[in-house]
Amino acid sequence: MSQYALEVRNFTKKIKSKTIVDKVSFAVEKGEIFGLLGPNGAGKTTIIRMIVSLINRTEGEVVINGHNLDTSFADAMSSLGAIVENPEFYKYMSGYKNLRHYARMAKNEISEERIAEVVKLVKLENAIHQKVRTYSLGMRQRLGVAQALLHNPAILILDEPTNGLDPQGIREFRDYLHELAATGISVLVSSHLLSEMQLMCHRFAIIEKGKLIHISSMDETVAEGVDEQREVAFEMDDASIALETLRSGVVAFEEVSLKEDMLTVKLSKSSIPAVNKLFVEKGLSVYGISAAKATLEDRFLELTNKKGEEAKR
Repeated sequence: MSQYALEVRNFTKKIKSKTIVDKVSFAVEKGEIFGLLGPNGAGKTTIIRMIVSLINRTEGEVVINGHNLDTSFADAMSSLGAIVENPEFYKYMSGYKNLRHYARMAKNEISEERIAEVVKLVKLENAIHQKVRTYSLGMRQRLGVAQALLHNPAILILDEPTNGLDPQGIREFRDYLHELAATGISVLVSSHLLSEMQLMCHRFAIIEKGKLIHISSMDETVAEGVDEQREVAFEMDDASIALETLRSGVVAFEEVSLKEDMLTVKLSKSSIPAVNKLFVEKGLSVYGISAAKATLEDRFLELTNKKGEEAKR
């Protein structure tokens, strides 16, 4: 059996002379949350629609849990659960009756025990017998995930799943996906909300104008080398004296902001101990040092801007 829950190979989609998706390849490991990032119109939804066979591919292939979609369609699709648009249900029916309805359409029989299991998994036990029209958007999203999980797929695919959710709902949904991944289910999620994806995903790919321009783990992306500049804030008794002291030293820095008790400068990571030592030797009290970490947004803008500059040359 493949080590990957999903493999996308050389995905290409053309409409007449226009290339919408251009030779995109990536793989999702078992038990990980993998993000597809990119601005609206980058091609994320087109890629997802090709994976779940809602639209045809011009080129390429997809393998789901070891099953090639072209040669083993039924086996591949039975390993896949997806929510491509906002989940739609019969609002006059209860959440349970909706799940029971979908269960009857499944290829293999789905037991009452399995329905109860997924209801518990998405934390809808207290509302499952209420009519769907009484559900909040977040509850409908979780019911949609429960429906997608009924047949116990190897991978769950979600397209912009947090659209319309309030901050509390987004956090609850993110925490739920982490719990899901911990059980061994893989998740492929697309979004343009970079701050949320940084908290949600283990690895990600950036799609820009239909091309895959970057793929890495989240830890690799936000990590910085010792010589890279970052903002460092020093909490002091008198930040103005600290600034004069720093100007008289030999450490290269760039001033960012000065407040009564806080000096913020740009330094390399390797310079932070030397600056702290300088302050202490001059008799200055340092109450706190905080270094800003790179964000996914920083890296995303760096990569997409770089590609844009290269395209202009």
